[in-house]
Amino acid sequence: MAIHPSAVVDPSAKVDPSAEIGPYAIIGPETVIGPRTKVGAHAVVEHATLGADNVLHPGCFVGTPPQDLKYAGEKTRLVMGDKNTVRECVTMNRGTAQGGALTRIGSNCLFMAYSHVAHDCRIGDGAILVNSVALAGHVHVGDYAVLGGICAIHQHVRIGRFVMIGGGSMVGHDILPFATAQGDRAVLRGLNALGMRRGGFSREAMSAVKSAYKTLFLQGGRLEDNVAKLKASSPVAEVQEWIAFIESAGKRGVMRPAADATQVEEAGV
Repeated sequence: MAIHPSAVVDPSAKVDPSAEIGPYAIIGPETVIGPRTKVGAHAVVEHATLGADNVLHPGCFVGTPPQDLKYAGEKTRLVMGDKNTVRECVTMNRGTAQGGALTRIGSNCLFMAYSHVAHDCRIGDGAILVNSVALAGHVHVGDYAVLGGICAIHQHVRIGRFVMIGGGSMVGHDILPFATAQGDRAVLRGLNALGMRRGGFSREAMSAVKSAYKTLFLQGGRLEDNVAKLKASSPVAEVQEWIAFIESAGKRGVMRPAADATQVEEAGV
């Protein structure tokens, strides 16, 4: 076990023998550090469970108390999967009793410097938060979503898998899987075709999603009626995923294109 002599490790913490703890790092109470995970200098980890092969760079804060006035010291946690990279000055808060008492991070994610994950967030696998992205409480981010620099995400927003959000966006509504969004306030800009190709989606699936986008947003009519049309006409799994996402009725409502949008933009095409 490589624990620097200047590090402080709480007696209740469990650190795997193959983990590394750097100079002046603090491993706080009720913490589990998994195999081969590296915690950099001056980092703080507390009330958290970290899986294997994570790399926490100097000066990050993982599992610290929520920035929520309702929080009154209840026992809550942050759980992180494997092979995540957490860069300098990233902050990740543990959950609140009102939000399920858990902040959950998947595996193979990249959190660039100064990004923030608030209380009770859920982050899927392979997500990327670019520098200074700020997630408010209870935000859900799907697998392989990419959030551009200096984005801010409102509380309770759901971001679908393989979403791409342009830098500087202010996001106040749920974003459908496979979509792109950008702006202040952000609106849908089309499909993340590049992300879908990299993710191994078939041409048939991509074509079906493009057609569904037109049906939902570009051909007029009520969204509810257009969803009903798709449910009856398209058995493609990715389109059915959209239908389930819309019908699950998040608190923030589903993001739509700008009022004057007339075509589907396809990132990477």
